[in-house]
Amino acid sequence: MEGLSFPHDHINGSTLLAPRASKYLNRHASSRSPMETNPIPVVTAQTSPYDDQRPGPGGLRKKTSVFESKRNYLQNYIQSVLSSIDLRDRQGSTVVVGSDGRYFSRTAIEVIVQMAAANGIGRLVIGHNGILSTPAVSCIIRKIKAIGGIILTASHNPGGPGGDFGIKFNVANGGPSSDTVTEKIYQVSRTLEEYAICPDLRIDLSRLGRQDFDLENKFKPFRVEIVDSVEVYLNMLRGIFDFNAIKGLLTGPEQLKIRIDAMNGVMGPYVRRILCDELGAPANSAVNCVPLEDFGGQYPDPNLTYAASLVESMKGGDFGFGAAFDADGDRCMILGQNAFFVHPSDSVAVMAANTSCIPYFRQMGLRGLARSMPTSTALDKVAKALKLALYETPSGWRFFGNLMDSGRCSLCGEESFGTGSDHIREKDGLWSVLMWLSIMASRKQSVEEIVKDHWAKLGRNYVCRFDYEGIEPKVAFYLMRDLEAMITDKTFTSQKFAVGNNVYSVEKADNFEYIDPVDGTVARNQVRCHCLQDCLKGLKLELDPRKKN
Repeated sequence: MEGLSFPHDHINGSTLLAPRASKYLNRHASSRSPMETNPIPVVTAQTSPYDDQRPGPGGLRKKTSVFESKRNYLQNYIQSVLSSIDLRDRQGSTVVVGSDGRYFSRTAIEVIVQMAAANGIGRLVIGHNGILSTPAVSCIIRKIKAIGGIILTASHNPGGPGGDFGIKFNVANGGPSSDTVTEKIYQVSRTLEEYAICPDLRIDLSRLGRQDFDLENKFKPFRVEIVDSVEVYLNMLRGIFDFNAIKGLLTGPEQLKIRIDAMNGVMGPYVRRILCDELGAPANSAVNCVPLEDFGGQYPDPNLTYAASLVESMKGGDFGFGAAFDADGDRCMILGQNAFFVHPSDSVAVMAANTSCIPYFRQMGLRGLARSMPTSTALDKVAKALKLALYETPSGWRFFGNLMDSGRCSLCGEESFGTGSDHIREKDGLWSVLMWLSIMASRKQSVEEIVKDHWAKLGRNYVCRFDYEGIEPKVAFYLMRDLEAMITDKTFTSQKFAVGNNVYSVEKADNFEYIDPVDGTVARNQVRCHCLQDCLKGLKLELDPRKKN
């Protein structure tokens, strides 16, 4: 296999996905092992379409019970994804498959394998035991030039039978699907009447290496390759960072003690293999590193609320650096000693201002910066200081992908704890951790000192984010409608707000519109209000401070 190896040792902490009985996998009593004498039959099954399978920016996310209880709900969506790929491109192609380890992942992987084989895919590359972080999937897609990847994750949403499940399709550049692709998937799902499947095909997710299968009416065997979940991604990181410098920081005379919380998601094997085994951090630096189907009953959301145990452990001052990851490993929260909180808007700005500490950026240069609309303008100040282009995009990582593919952007971030660069086409939690450790090693400063030094040079942006969870869609619609009406009223821009000794006035309000500089596509209806500081999710305020008389 091009660019991939199959080490014999199993991944530390990768025990997950205990086999479960499933109506999907038990419909046929027989099963076929690789390369049996008789070819495996391809079956066409009748089905009825669903009208609620429109994928969002993070793919299709529903309650797990929807996938389990609705007839052919999983098969319908997988067929819609596969059918959205042109038949000529699909035949004999390679697709990467991975999951964050949540409940129902093993069942879904079995179905994906059976349907990919029946629909002409030539090869599937799957993480060991079904585990692959979202950044690792993006990395492997690009490394082996796959046609795309299917990621089973609902990000920070809870797992387990009563939790959520998601299916995300990433395209050939390694990034999320464009609106055009997601719309095509949705349109196929609305009229679907049948799907193709090889119900007798079985694979062993625990066995590293190749498994070949002969199929009826197929000239070439269908191949499944189970790969080390960490190795390819680790090799990529070795080419980006100075591992010796980071190892010196974590093991040297003035050893930095770190605390990393994988939150029982996908990142456990990566944290142990890379930060502990490779970079020398003590094993007890990493906690909650066994991927669990229900994430230990917790929300795998790296923020001050749901990563409260990490915050508490950092408050004592024993650790100089802390991080928590979400379920699929593309986002992380950064903390300094005494639980000093680094806001994501500040984090991406600090990274951009210190790219000279990173070998990858010293070699490749910095071509431009980008942030999502709800993210503060801290990054804008860095772009201005470095004389770089700054792009403000709607929420959704796919918008950054276009900028990166065209060579316009090297580093980007969003206020929801996601940061990344053009090394892949996804946000990358562990990359963010290594960015911070590299900056600390180079500058020989603490997290708090680095951030406060940044504020002293470029100013500080104050940001507030309010999350409204579990709201009925109708209520959310009316909330946003009224909010937009309020900020687009002409009298709103003349209002003044007194805070302490300052008076803040609104400079401009609008409904944010983004025209992609690469392909000209337009994204509308992301309400925004321009001022100097402070932002809400969906409504941004940048206030003009004036001294109170």
